Amino acid sequence: MGMKGKVALGAVVGIVVIGAVSANSGDDGSDSTSSDKGSSASAQAKTGGEKETAKAAEEKKVAFEGDGDFQVGSDIKPGTYRTTGNDDGMCYWERAKDSSGEMDSLLANDNVTGASYVTVKASDKLFKSSDCNDWEAVDTKAKGSPAAKMAGDGGMFRVGADIAPGTYKSTGNEDDMCYWERAKDAEHGLDSIIANDNVTGSAVVTISASDAYFKTSGCTDWKKTG
Repeated sequence: MGMKGKVALGAVVGIVVIGAVSANSGDDGSDSTSSDKGSSASAQAKTGGEKETAKAAEEKKVAFEGDGDFQVGSDIKPGTYRTTGNDDGMCYWERAKDSSGEMDSLLANDNVTGASYVTVKASDKLFKSSDCNDWEAVDTKAKGSPAAKMAGDGGMFRVGADIAPGTYKSTGNEDDMCYWERAKDAEHGLDSIIANDNVTGSAVVTISASDAYFKTSGCTDWKKTG
């Protein structure tokens, strides 16, 4: 247990659990050169300040690193977190009820390509992350600019923030490798799944406004059709 890339639970890519299986000198004589320099210096200072502010904001977003074991309550707080830009399929995370490392301690886990959201509960004892990009805290009540399309291998999207609800279509999927999942939360338990499927050929799914997340892996890109 704890091996990178090992996924032990049923709510994972490629396994269908629910439904049908297929899961910027004036005129007053002032020195214009000096004025220009002052203006330039002011602009540079402003730009520099903006960069520092942006940098600080970016650093503040990071809740914890993508590698390590974190004790819930002391190392990290309960809440929902997101990792993005994982492009090699090696990102692995795990929620555990203790630090024994045994299979029975596992609450939920996943291998990630693209993005993933995970809700760490107060009752969890340990959160493990391996080869993932840094995790940032997520305000699940905040609204975003939801898109009408998404990468078919983009991972996990928050409905109403990352993507808009509606009907989406993905075509040209081969070898039954396209997996999609509608979820009511980011706990990643079997009870989190509203519906899912493995698809060959065209896939059509309606994402409800009441859904919390949509997960996609191994699919061609999705486009909103309705």
